[in-house]
Amino acid sequence: MTKVYIVGAGPGDPELITIKAMKCIQKADVILYDRLVSRELLKEAKQEAELIYCGKLPKLHVMKQESIQHLLVKYAKKGKTVVRLKGGDPFVFGRGAEEAEALARHGICFEVVPGITSGIAVPAYANIPITHRDFGRSFAVVTGHCKKGLPEEINWSQLANSVDTIVIYMGMSHLSYITMSLIEGGRADTTPVAIIQEGTTPDQRIVTGTLSTIAMLVQQHNIKNPAIIVVGEVVRIGERLKQLKHHPQITDARIVEAY
Repeated sequence: MTKVYIVGAGPGDPELITIKAMKCIQKADVILYDRLVSRELLKEAKQEAELIYCGKLPKLHVMKQESIQHLLVKYAKKGKTVVRLKGGDPFVFGRGAEEAEALARHGICFEVVPGITSGIAVPAYANIPITHRDFGRSFAVVTGHCKKGLPEEINWSQLANSVDTIVIYMGMSHLSYITMSLIEGGRADTTPVAIIQEGTTPDQRIVTGTLSTIAMLVQQHNIKNPAIIVVGEVVRIGERLKQLKHHPQITDARIVEAY
């Protein structure tokens, strides 16, 4: 029976893909893949498989969402095994649900194959846990990009005071607005912030600062998309672990006292 697989490829490192996702790639007749999907994964496709690039850059879409959905339906109706390959997890800011709805409306069988989402994996690669018994007992994942431009539809004041850790996807172009909104909402301007560019890849870069300084630091270090923003005291854990790696003779107790 014809089926479309909506597959999460993970956060960037090709080794972080699931076994099930890899099997989908290997048996696909057609693969529609996004910009952040590792090209190493595409080498696992059959030689005769058709590979279609559907990448999106900020404010520049190679292919509109409606066109992607049209192709999924078109190839499925031809009896092809189709894989829609997305970075991270397809249902975490990945428009996977929109594609699933389009397939369902046409009576096409589909299956969602979850992937490791960048909001958790990327901070982990930077030694930043998004939860911690002392500093992070709750977290929220938020998009920093909305259809109408500025992410004004998000209640930043409520977020500032309701969770310990905030992980923001696609927020670099509105970083100043986001940090000021969190400060105006009551979050201390000294709250630690980490920005991780191209996380889990060989090109990963990390800049840390505070809500009041991070926008300036991003400009100084030329940090760009794709990047994950982490706001919260858990960022200090990453800094602490970095010190321990560089100075293995220093005990945990001495590092804790430094904060």
